Amino acid sequence: MIDDEERIAVFFDFENIALGARDRGERLDPLVIMDALSERGRVVIRRAYADWNLFAEYRQALVEQQIELIEIPQRTGIVRKNAADIKLAVDALEMAFERDFITTFALASGDSDFTPLVLKLRELNKRVVGIGVEGSTSKLLPGACDEFLFYESLLGPGSAKAAPRRRKRKEPAGPTGETEPEEETTDLGSVARMVTKTLSGLQRSMDGPVLSSMVKRALLRKDPTFSEGDYGFRAWGELMRHLETAGIIELSGGAEGDPFVDFPKDGGGEEAAFELLKEVVAEIEQRSGPPPLSGLKSELRKRQPNFSEKNFGYGGFLQFAKASQAKGYVDLEWDDEAEDYLLSAGAI
Repeated sequence: MIDDEERIAVFFDFENIALGARDRGERLDPLVIMDALSERGRVVIRRAYADWNLFAEYRQALVEQQIELIEIPQRTGIVRKNAADIKLAVDALEMAFERDFITTFALASGDSDFTPLVLKLRELNKRVVGIGVEGSTSKLLPGACDEFLFYESLLGPGSAKAAPRRRKRKEPAGPTGETEPEEETTDLGSVARMVTKTLSGLQRSMDGPVLSSMVKRALLRKDPTFSEGDYGFRAWGELMRHLETAGIIELSGGAEGDPFVDFPKDGGGEEAAFELLKEVVAEIEQRSGPPPLSGLKSELRKRQPNFSEKNFGYGGFLQFAKASQAKGYVDLEWDDEAEDYLLSAGAI
């Protein structure tokens, strides 16, 4: 149904994005951006703002994509700092109020000055998609958008000259004061952790089954820069099928191309992780008495270096240990003197 499609207005801060691409050794190709937006809906308004005397070599490519060129002269003998930015922002807000049929605003820029505009558009119940060149994109702008696309990623794996993104996260300290080590987030293990943690959260917050598309939307709300292409997958469905094959999730039913997602009914690798915890606790308990929860995760990693409770959808190690207790693998008891949980091997 045509009424169900997103109707997109795209605005290019052309100087910012073209010079950003040039600095990365790329020539900006508007077709790449327009193709990505066309996959998300109907692009009904297309405008690019610049002094076109300075970017004349791009005119033909932009006209071929039916992009309207808005002239912002810079050589008039007067100071016109941010003139293109101001004109773009005014036009975008005017359209947000006057053209209700526009559901999504796409902003091709990495300039943090547009962050207030993005936030205002979202206040007006408009979806905002940002597009920027990684090396010249402010850290503030992507988080303000509903989705943010890096131009290098749109070119396809191996096409861009930029190094891959490696976002590090340091987990906050848990109830026992144990802080998670930093984890790289460009490997398959990390994307599995993101999916399972998101799936677990969705299951806690809603009554019905969780669709694959719901997991993807939730991931984008958490991290607008997320793209399965960064992990070597051509489509979201391909990533989900890979995780199912690995025994991390289970897919079933649902609409065509959008199955229900759940954790494996047989526990998948979770049961093996519970068994590992039990073995480590029993070994320490026999040697020196019930071990405290703090530091126990490090003992598990001596046996299995890639262990992480997040692979199974748990938000922290304490939650994982309590789930293990619920299934009879270990027992937990709070000790006031130690100010920590003490564990012992369960009867199972």
